Amino acid sequence: MIASWRFSALADRHRAMGSNLEDWSGMGTAWTYDKDQKEEYEAIRTKAGVMDVSGLKKVHISGPHAQYVIDKATTRNIEKLKPGRSTYATMLNDAGKFVDDCVIYRMGPHSFMVVHGSGAGHEQLAMYAAGRNVVMMFDDDLHDISLQGPLAVEYLEKHVPGIRDVIYFSHIQTTLFGKPVMISRTGYTGERGYEIFCRRQDAVEIWDTIVAEGAEMGIIPTRFTTLDWLRAESYLLFFPYDNSEMYPFEDEAPGDTLWELGLDFTVSPGKTGFRGAEEHYRLKGRERFKIYGVKLEGTEPAPEGAVLLKDGEPVGVVTICMNSELNGHTVGIARMPVDCAVDGTPLTIRAGDKELPCVAHSMPFYDVDKKRRTAKG
Repeated sequence: MIASWRFSALADRHRAMGSNLEDWSGMGTAWTYDKDQKEEYEAIRTKAGVMDVSGLKKVHISGPHAQYVIDKATTRNIEKLKPGRSTYATMLNDAGKFVDDCVIYRMGPHSFMVVHGSGAGHEQLAMYAAGRNVVMMFDDDLHDISLQGPLAVEYLEKHVPGIRDVIYFSHIQTTLFGKPVMISRTGYTGERGYEIFCRRQDAVEIWDTIVAEGAEMGIIPTRFTTLDWLRAESYLLFFPYDNSEMYPFEDEAPGDTLWELGLDFTVSPGKTGFRGAEEHYRLKGRERFKIYGVKLEGTEPAPEGAVLLKDGEPVGVVTICMNSELNGHTVGIARMPVDCAVDGTPLTIRAGDKELPCVAHSMPFYDVDKKRRTAKG
């Protein structure tokens, strides 16, 4: 944990379950527990799991120029975002290449919270905030407890009136167990889920209460890396683990376009003026590779970084792969040539001394119409 400079109030809870608090984005994070990860994955798919995602960075931006800062730094049209709603957005550099993703929460006319991962999001926001009439505050006191799965709403409705009326990508200010919280209908699992933003001083009590009360419903603590199993099925990318920062080009500096990553939908229609906009639009149709799915034969998942072959020649790399007994498939996310990113293209994955047959397959593999995560009522 040498690199960690941020500390979760739930660290002792993670240690008690066997975590060594591996560093992620500067925070000791529960990458491992001394229990069955398959059980955690299946809990989130069929019941619910509770997870500490406080390693996400929370940045408050407020003041008359707050919207300008976010409009310049991100790809979304913020004027249309209503207070109480949020949106998923990306950030680009001057070359039109991806540097971070985030969820933007509108708290009021001049007030926002931007939650981002381990990329350059904070630096991007700070660049546009300089010299403007805004206050920008990085908030590590605010903890983020994620309750994900089909029974999450059934548990929360016992304590939070109106929780079923909170639609996808919206949030409410309320109380939970007598503590002030913001509950957001967001997550990173492909399931109906909620993120509970709370004060550091309340995080342990909220966590313990959910774990204790939720046990009879099958709700269990889940490690951070169980997200990898879930995201592989649900087409959720995780910077830098799917990016050229992890898998460099042979003759170019790192940096992927939104067209290559399949994230071009994060640019609001017609929006210009954000950082990297001109290059983003210019690079359409010039993809060097595509992020695309692979569906394997058999039940053995490929390791991260396994070489993807076409006709015996290396053409790409598998960034994440998993097997689900529950859903009866072995699937993954890969970086592959554009002409291979067509459903049914036969490919092979080199995994050590084995070669695993697979085909290119569109994503997501699970809940293709996204009805579970967007369900109402």
